[in-house]
Amino acid sequence: MVGALPVLIGLDVGTTAAKVAAFEVADAAGEGRSTTAVGASVAAAQREYPLEQPRPGWQVQDPAAILTGVDAALADVVAQLGERRVLGLSVSAAMHGLIGLDADGGPLTPLITWADARSAAQARELRAAGRGAELLRLTGTPVHPMSPLVKLIWFARHEPELAARVRRWVGLKDLVLAHLTGRLVTELSSASATGLLDVHTRAWSPLALDLAGVSADQLPEVLPTTATLPLTNGVADATGLTAGLPVAVGAADGPLGNLGTGAITPGIAGLSLGTSGAVRMAVNEPVTDDAGRLFCYALTEDLWVLGGAVSNGGITLRWAGETFTPDLLAHGHADTELLALASQVPPGADGLVMLPYVLSERAPLWDPDLTGAFLGVRHHHGRAHFLRAAVEGVCLQVATIVDLLDAVAPVRAVRATGGPFRAELWREVMAATIGRPFAIASDAGGTALGAAALGWYALDGAADLATALRAVGGPGVDGGVDGGTDVPVPADVVAGYDARRKRLPALIRSLAEVADVLEAARP
Repeated sequence: MVGALPVLIGLDVGTTAAKVAAFEVADAAGEGRSTTAVGASVAAAQREYPLEQPRPGWQVQDPAAILTGVDAALADVVAQLGERRVLGLSVSAAMHGLIGLDADGGPLTPLITWADARSAAQARELRAAGRGAELLRLTGTPVHPMSPLVKLIWFARHEPELAARVRRWVGLKDLVLAHLTGRLVTELSSASATGLLDVHTRAWSPLALDLAGVSADQLPEVLPTTATLPLTNGVADATGLTAGLPVAVGAADGPLGNLGTGAITPGIAGLSLGTSGAVRMAVNEPVTDDAGRLFCYALTEDLWVLGGAVSNGGITLRWAGETFTPDLLAHGHADTELLALASQVPPGADGLVMLPYVLSERAPLWDPDLTGAFLGVRHHHGRAHFLRAAVEGVCLQVATIVDLLDAVAPVRAVRATGGPFRAELWREVMAATIGRPFAIASDAGGTALGAAALGWYALDGAADLATALRAVGGPGVDGGVDGGTDVPVPADVVAGYDARRKRLPALIRSLAEVADVLEAARP
C-alpha cells in the first residue's frame, strides 16, 4: 500500500483465544496515521480454543490447538494488511501455565493453566509450613495452585513416572516462542510469574527449584523482555509473514496490559478483565505488601507491576448464565442477553450478594479452598437478580485489590481494558465499585497494544516505553484517565457499593465458617 505507514503486530495468546492486532508505527505526533482512535488497530483477528475440565478442579488446554489458533489469527491479519510493511511481531501470553516436554520437544502433558486447582493441597502445606511469605518475598509469586512451583510439587507426588520422563518444563509463552522462532526460551516477565525465579537476582532460585524437585537445566533460558529472535520459515509459510522477521519475545499479559493502557506511572492503576481479572500498578523494583496479598511481576528489568488477580472474572457471568438462564445461551445470545436481563435489576440486586468463588480464587485472600455463595436469597429474587449479583460480586472483588494497592501507594485513577467492558453494565458497576476516576481503553488497546509498544522499544524504535506507546497509537502515561472513555456514575450508587464492599470481609469470614461446617458434614 503506497504511502501507508508500516505496522507492528501484537500477538496476545490468552486463556481462551489468540488475539492479533496490527498497529501503525508513527512518530509521537502521529503524522500520517490512518486511524484516529487511541489504541486503534488497522487489522485484527482472533481464534478461540477450548478450556477443558477433564476432572473437577482441573483446567487444561491442548497445546496443538493453541498453536493452530496462533497461526490462523496471524494469517488472517496478514491477509488484511495486504502490501503494508510489517516491522516485527511482539508476543504476549497468559501467565502461570505449565507443560512438560519430552527430549524431542513434544508435549507429555496438556497445558496446565492458571485456573487449574489440582495442587490446592500442596499450596496449603507450603503455607501451613510458613513458606508462603518467604517464597513471595523471594519470587514475587504467591503460593497458590496457579503457581507453576506448586504444580511441579503436585506432579512429583502424583505423577512421578511422568515427571521423570519430562526433559523440559515450560510455560505458554515458551511454547509459543519455540513455535515462532525455533528457540526454547522464556523471558523475565513470564519467568517472574512461575514462583521459581529469584526476582532479586533474575535467576532461577535454588530454594524454589529444590522445593519443586527440578533442576535449572530443565527450565528455559531467561531472556530480557526486549530480546528479539527471527521468525522461522515454517511459520512464515503458514502465515504469510516474512521469514527472519524480528520477533520480540515480549512480556506476560498482565504487565503488558498496564503498558497498553498507559498505566506505567505511580498512581495510575491498570485493570484488565476477561475470563479472569487483575489490577496492577507500576513500581521501579520488586516489592511486596506487608500482608503478602499482592504479587509483583516484571515488565522490563527496571519496571515491575504490583497487584492482584481474581480467577473469577467474566467466567463468573458465563457460569451464572449456564446455571440460571441456559435457554438464553442455547439460542446463541451469550453474554448480551444475560447482561440485558441483569440490567433490569437495580444496583445492589435487591439485597442479593454473590461471593463469586466458582473457581479457585486468588487475590486478595489466596485461599483456593474458599467456595462461592449467594447470600440474602429471598422469594422475590429471580434469575435476573442472580445474574446482576454475579456481575457485582466480580466487581467488588476487583475493587478490594484497588484498596490494597491504595494502601501501598495512593491510586489516583484506573485505566481498564477487556472484552466485558464493551457492555454498559460491566462498565457502570466496575466504575461505581472502584469509586475513583475510571476510564475504558479502546477495544484494540490493552495487551496487544502493549505488546506492540514493547516490540517497538525492543527494536530500538523509541528511547523509552512511553514514546514507544505513543508511536503505535497508544495513550499518554501521565495523569488521570487520558486515552480512554471516562465512565461517570451517580454518587449515591458509588456510596451504596462502597458500603457493601466494606461489609465483604465479614461476609467472607462467615462463609468460611459455614464452609468448614459443610465440609465436616460430608459423608
